[in-house]
Amino acid sequence: MEAKANRAIARPAFVETKKTRVRWFIVFMLFLVTAINYADRATLSIAGPAMSEQLGLNSVMMGYVFSAFGWSYVMGQIPGGWLLDRFGSKKVYFWSIFLWSLFTLAQGFIGLFGSAATAVIVLFALRFIVGLSEAPSFPANSRIVASWFPSNERGTAAATFNSAQYFATVLFAPIMGYITHAYGWRYVFFYMGIVGVLMAIVWLKTIYSPKDHPRINRAELDYIEQGGALTNMEQTQGKKDKKEGPNWFYVKQLLSNRMLLGVYLGQYCITTLTYFFLTWFPVYLVQERGMTILEVGFIASLPAICGFIGGVLGGMFSDFLIKKGCSLTVARKTPIVAGMLMSMSLVAANYVEAESIVIFVMALAFFGKGFGALGWAVVSDTSPKEMSGLSGGIFNTFGNIAGITTPIIIGYIIAATGSFNGALIFVGANALVAICSYLFLVGEIKRVELKHK
Repeated sequence: MEAKANRAIARPAFVETKKTRVRWFIVFMLFLVTAINYADRATLSIAGPAMSEQLGLNSVMMGYVFSAFGWSYVMGQIPGGWLLDRFGSKKVYFWSIFLWSLFTLAQGFIGLFGSAATAVIVLFALRFIVGLSEAPSFPANSRIVASWFPSNERGTAAATFNSAQYFATVLFAPIMGYITHAYGWRYVFFYMGIVGVLMAIVWLKTIYSPKDHPRINRAELDYIEQGGALTNMEQTQGKKDKKEGPNWFYVKQLLSNRMLLGVYLGQYCITTLTYFFLTWFPVYLVQERGMTILEVGFIASLPAICGFIGGVLGGMFSDFLIKKGCSLTVARKTPIVAGMLMSMSLVAANYVEAESIVIFVMALAFFGKGFGALGWAVVSDTSPKEMSGLSGGIFNTFGNIAGITTPIIIGYIIAATGSFNGALIFVGANALVAICSYLFLVGEIKRVELKHK
């Protein structure tokens, strides 16, 4: 009996410790923050019809107001990426969330003081500041995924946080539509601003680097390190010279890399689809299809559900291909090309009248856009370890130039033609260019090795 008891006591020494799954909680937090991020971007598109009527804005003026976010968001990418590499993801992301939420809330006071012309200028300025505040968000997401996830799970992790843009529409569009209908457009901004400030506090209390997290065990840490996770990223960032700025010698190498230039072009085209759905899609449903803003809040969530499902499945499919022995290049390109082919289906909405078919076509386009949105996984795969934040910032700079061009170009197309037909063709053509870029420019997908002076 005594020997049996001793064996029972000794047994745990031979049992391998089961690894924790803290990394999936981290990506869940990225998902929540990104959902709020995209809901804040969409506030203007939901409140836009009522706001433009009250302030007297035409389609061209609305196009420029929609673009205000894009101008500053692009301008802030490289500085935001450098801040992440210098001060770390946790601190920079906290201030990003807090500030974008504060200035979102401030938009609820537009038009209460001064003339309509003044209101337009103030609205543009506030959207500009929101864009600047959000600039570090996606480079931070990519940076955190690179530090927490092995390569064979990185596609799923990146697709999960990226799919939050659709979840934002699913969850927040009906809420914001109802708030606009019941209380007025101002309360959309009040609501989202308060939600964001609360999220900033939660972020500060729950996010850590892999080696500092109180709930991770050695088994999980070893697993992600052996799989290629850059777990030392946050530890090394504090050792840099405080006066050091972006290393332009390295930046030039990234900008002259053919693979990365193809990825940048592809991301610009994919982001064109994103900004169509974020800005003009609700207006399309109201003006072109005759829906009420309350209907738009709920109907817009149906394609978004498909986008969310497509986003998660695209990442899982990519990682599945890696586990089955496919190269990283095949595993990342296959979902991107397939997804963009499906996204091109939105052009078919020009040739149908039935509301149900229009929603089906848009749902398929949303699903395809989500399925092919693996750009951030590619960034995590390719960014040099010396400057992952800045690399993500450059990538996001190119992608979000579409946040400037898309609203303005579509605004002019609508003003010139009186319909959205040309706008849908423009968006579909961008999906085609994204396919060509990944097939003919990108080549092999691999981590960039920088040359040192």
